[in-house]
Amino acid sequence: MEKKIELRMRPWLFSAALFCTILLSIPCGESKFMVYNTSQGIVPGKLNVHLVPHTHDDVGWLKTVDQYYVGSNNSIQGACVQNVLDSLIPALLADKNRKFIYVEIAFFERWWNEQSETMKHVVKQLVSSGQLEFINGGMCMHDEAVTHYIDMVDQTTLGHRFIKREFGVTPRIGWQIDPFGHSAVQAYLLGAEVGFDSFFFGRIDYQDREKRKGEKSLETVWQGSKSLPASKIFAGAFPTNYEPPPGDFYFEVNDPSPVVQDDINLFDYNVPDRVNDFVAAAIWQANITRGNHVMFTMGTDFKYQYANSWFRQMDKLIHYVNMDGRVNVLYSTPSIYTDAKHSANEAWPLKTEDFFPYADRANGFWTGYFTSRPALKRYVRVMSGYYLAARQLEFFNGKSKLGPKTDLLADALAIAQHHDAVAGTEKQHVANDYATRLAIGYKEAEKVVATSLSCLFESQSRTGCQSPTIKFEELDLKNKKSACLIVDTLAILQSYVPFFIPPSSSMQCPLLNISYCPAAENTPLGKKLVVVVYNSLGWLRDEVINIPVTNDNVIVRNPEGKEVEAQLIPVVDAYLSLRNFHVQAYLGTKPAKTPKYWLAFRVSVPPFGFSTYTISDAKIAGAHSTNPSVYKSKRSLKSATEVGQGNLKLSRSAFGGKPTSYTNSRNSVKEQVYQTFSFYGGYNGTNDKSPQNGGAYIFRPNGTYPLEPEKQVPLAVIRGPVVEEIHEQINQWIYQVTRLYKGSEHVEVEFIVGPVPIDDGIGKEVVTQITTSMKTNGTFYTDSNGRDFITSSKLNEFPPQIRDYRTDWNLEVTEPVAGNYYPLNLGIYAKDDKKELSVLVDRALGGGSIKDGQIELLLHRRLLLDDSRGVDEALNETVCVHNKCMGLTIQGKYYYRIDPVGEGAKWRRSFGQQIYSPLLLAFAEEDGDKSTNSHVATFSGFAPSYSLPDNVAVITLQELDDGKVLLRLAHLYEVGEDKDLSVKTTVELMKLFPGKKIGQVVETSLSANQERSEMEKRRLVWKAEGSSSDETARRGRPIDYTKLEVELLPMEIRTFLIDMVADTLKATVL
Repeated sequence: MEKKIELRMRPWLFSAALFCTILLSIPCGESKFMVYNTSQGIVPGKLNVHLVPHTHDDVGWLKTVDQYYVGSNNSIQGACVQNVLDSLIPALLADKNRKFIYVEIAFFERWWNEQSETMKHVVKQLVSSGQLEFINGGMCMHDEAVTHYIDMVDQTTLGHRFIKREFGVTPRIGWQIDPFGHSAVQAYLLGAEVGFDSFFFGRIDYQDREKRKGEKSLETVWQGSKSLPASKIFAGAFPTNYEPPPGDFYFEVNDPSPVVQDDINLFDYNVPDRVNDFVAAAIWQANITRGNHVMFTMGTDFKYQYANSWFRQMDKLIHYVNMDGRVNVLYSTPSIYTDAKHSANEAWPLKTEDFFPYADRANGFWTGYFTSRPALKRYVRVMSGYYLAARQLEFFNGKSKLGPKTDLLADALAIAQHHDAVAGTEKQHVANDYATRLAIGYKEAEKVVATSLSCLFESQSRTGCQSPTIKFEELDLKNKKSACLIVDTLAILQSYVPFFIPPSSSMQCPLLNISYCPAAENTPLGKKLVVVVYNSLGWLRDEVINIPVTNDNVIVRNPEGKEVEAQLIPVVDAYLSLRNFHVQAYLGTKPAKTPKYWLAFRVSVPPFGFSTYTISDAKIAGAHSTNPSVYKSKRSLKSATEVGQGNLKLSRSAFGGKPTSYTNSRNSVKEQVYQTFSFYGGYNGTNDKSPQNGGAYIFRPNGTYPLEPEKQVPLAVIRGPVVEEIHEQINQWIYQVTRLYKGSEHVEVEFIVGPVPIDDGIGKEVVTQITTSMKTNGTFYTDSNGRDFITSSKLNEFPPQIRDYRTDWNLEVTEPVAGNYYPLNLGIYAKDDKKELSVLVDRALGGGSIKDGQIELLLHRRLLLDDSRGVDEALNETVCVHNKCMGLTIQGKYYYRIDPVGEGAKWRRSFGQQIYSPLLLAFAEEDGDKSTNSHVATFSGFAPSYSLPDNVAVITLQELDDGKVLLRLAHLYEVGEDKDLSVKTTVELMKLFPGKKIGQVVETSLSANQERSEMEKRRLVWKAEGSSSDETARRGRPIDYTKLEVELLPMEIRTFLIDMVADTLKATVL
């Protein structure tokens, strides 16, 4: 047992001794110029205090990323990153012992591009010497709750490859000091798998922190995945936060902390006091930390704008504290600190699971941001899936050196992962800025997609596609508003719902979710609409697509020219009002036409490829056409109504408020399902003894208020050969559609929520509940960044989420709802001994299981008070058209399914991929009598008849600027998750790239900045107390270079850089 460290010298004795020493060190009559000794290194056997100078630079929060960089808009916050970096370099050059770490590459890259070659040479020398070290190294410090793992990987890769390209170094340390809780995926995937040796963070639950202080377990070995037990990492939570230690050690020019005044000829001489304060802080931290090394984080948000003001004081502290001798203090970095900890050769406490939810006080649960700004969260998710598909198409056609690229979208998505971006905890004008950047990136990527699809559609070679005749980008804008129409900028920026797009007539229809698609609505008479459906997944997809049309006399033909069964579904008033309002917000004018119907038909699309469908006027197509029936809404007045064409059927009362009978004849699952809405009042704690309001960060419910359906209005039921729907007007501001596609065994629920009324002066947290009779015993399972589920396993103790319970400490329950909410990126499920209920979501949001057998989702938030966490703004989003503003309306979907226990994983994993990577639609016009024989009707980027195994996804296929191809293959299942698919599997690279000769293949770290073999040699291996005896790496064997086969084991992601030797791409025409 370690002894408690105590002060060995009385302060008054120390003061006199040090004062005499200083007097003797200044000869009478000589210059008072002082040279401070900052050269001290680690001293064995002594308490070593590692000073880590750092700045935390939010890539947007109170100000936009540009405003933070140049230092504008200082009425909100005085912060200028340019000043930080400009002043840092001369401060480091002034003393070779000084050190500094930098994190946010989105800022550093901007600054770097502005520097002269001379300055770049100087900075490279500082990096090479270790004075300046890149830590974490992503474009931003991403959030860990509401980010998808693919986005986390992508933004980290951008930063890591920049650092490697410009400096030839690879970051060693994870530094997630400000995100509001920490995920298991961050630890093993964005930690160990990118080659980090350790991972430091600031925010864990206040009860957990206090327990860990007493146990000296703030520093642990963290195993984030039960499937990859070797991917452990040394993880350290700070004792308080990421700021300087207790004792007032802030040294910005305008900070109130006392400086070290060491001129004895001036008043306020305080060296003894400052040294005592420092030593006291060191002793305090040593008493809650194992070993004889502690880290002081010397900095905080946007500090070091005048870097010398910090280094001057730290120089003095190092000099005088080491003269005192009780502790040893040195300039350091997290890398030096990590090596010192590792050299002790000790075993550390083992941590599993995650650090969610996070609370900083009894009523301060940071679980509201899991849903805050749901429209922005959806926009980020949509753009993420689009970016994945756009990179594939860019690869197929060849990355242009001069033309449009996907890079702008990559940059916009990267900074959108910041922990105050997609989290929804920024000011409104900053949220608008993120949306604008995504829109600009999308427009550029849209051109890439359009060009690539045009070339592939016309079967032109990679080098010969110069001017395809078919365009998938813009319509003829004659007699229409120009694409560069100047509109009410404020209205556009505030209305990024469902997502913001600059005014244009896109042939890819990104506003399909609000029934707006000019390509489908404005097809000229005598022409047919060509619909190219692209599939970015590695297996065949058979799905239904929906397109708004104005004509009820249409036919659909598949790639073989055969008619396809289709269904016309009337567009209801709820969707028309949503469409017209938001289109006017985007375009500045109401749309000229209004679609009457959704045209629904089933498509079949090969892996990594497309299929072409045509929509024609039935009159022009000829008498042999079979016009699909128009199924109009009918009010059901029967005692019950049943929908479903296949194994799954739902039976409902003709009026709302009754349970749904869920019956699957294939697996004999039967269940009564109640689907309800309610809202929690936003808490107003202004007058409380310990004030705490609900706000952008904090979820603090104040009463539950059920929202009952209008019982006097019968359900509207729509039937047809493709899909059947139940429409419900829950109240004046909630509309819901329950949908079953023919042959499907899951339920799709589409909702429109808003504008949420606030006339009563009460903010509202709108939730939906899916309630069953299942006996779930307070237990449920949530995903970690869309990857692992936090579940139990015989291989290791990874328990599920349990209501009112924490594995690591005895929870004192203060918020029974907010304290049981968890972030959902993929979904949530609960089970008993017979059945399991799974719910998947279309964006990040918060959810939990507040009652047994029930899953609850927080869909929308509109609050009137700030929660005192820094943003200083109520979460009250509005959309404005012509100076008329109303509360934000959210349109979205979730999906649910009930399986026999143990059989739900396959649907969660496979359909979860389809949600993340929806089919991409592109439209073109052709003369009605023109044959499409000259076009490629069906294309696959894979070899004929090849598809990926059901348990594998390509999460990255990208041509890099140097011509290499970046490929990532991900196993989708955890160990023991599915009896058939949680197994070893193999991918054949030659069949992924038909018609191309594969040259060199190099396996790399996850962020593609170092060879994996070298990473594994360098990575530190840590001992953990009580860890499983099965520590062998569960990984696929090294790549077979003769067969070019890649083996993957459960939850493994393998990353490769590939040199291609070919100049043409041979499409697989099916």
